[in-house]
Amino acid sequence: MSSPGNGSSAGRIVVVDDEPSIVDAVATALRYEGFDVREAATGRQALAAVAELEPDLVILDWMLPDLEGIEVGRRLRERGFETAILFLTAKDDVQDKVDALRSGGDDYVTKPFSLAEVVARVHAILRRSSGQAGGEVLRFADLVLDEARHEVFRGETKLNLTATEFALLRFFLLHPRRVLSKRQILQHVWRYDFGGNANVVETYVSYLRKKLDPLGPPLIRTIRQAGYMLDAESR
Repeated sequence: MSSPGNGSSAGRIVVVDDEPSIVDAVATALRYEGFDVREAATGRQALAAVAELEPDLVILDWMLPDLEGIEVGRRLRERGFETAILFLTAKDDVQDKVDALRSGGDDYVTKPFSLAEVVARVHAILRRSSGQAGGEVLRFADLVLDEARHEVFRGETKLNLTATEFALLRFFLLHPRRVLSKRQILQHVWRYDFGGNANVVETYVSYLRKKLDPLGPPLIRTIRQAGYMLDAESR
């Protein structure tokens, strides 16, 4: 799957919203940036488009006429798709935003939004998912993360991580054996916080543990009332 990160024509994006004016505006702005854009108006159309195209990113409205966007996100993750997801939502409660990310979303934009903000979030997500933050090979214990190839191995096993899981693991690998608070993680992985609500960090740490722990000793340690630590002697 290609991941342009800077708007090359190789980047594929599916825009999903049941309001034609929003789809047209967002799709036009992204095409101007050089992306290959497919449009959809329902959740089922979105699932079919992702299965067919395997896009780099899906821009997904929360309120759709058949399946809620949050349910579409869950189904994509359950089916093994690593495609990045940017939610569009009129909901602005902290818990709604956390729920969007818990369902497999990588970011969200609250309606009404500016097209410039959407485009900026798209570029940020694709940079994160393409490994353009560097080009290093990060290692800890039997864990290897290759930024340039956007690959992660534990021992001989390759792990399939979403863009956000990859970014979170990279942050841990950049700071091994150091306690990282939830706020630090939010600021460096998501680039913003949730008004003090950091439950989404717990969710994504749980996702990582589910993928890492079956392959060897636990590596992410919970430090009570402090945060998390990448530690080869985790308990």
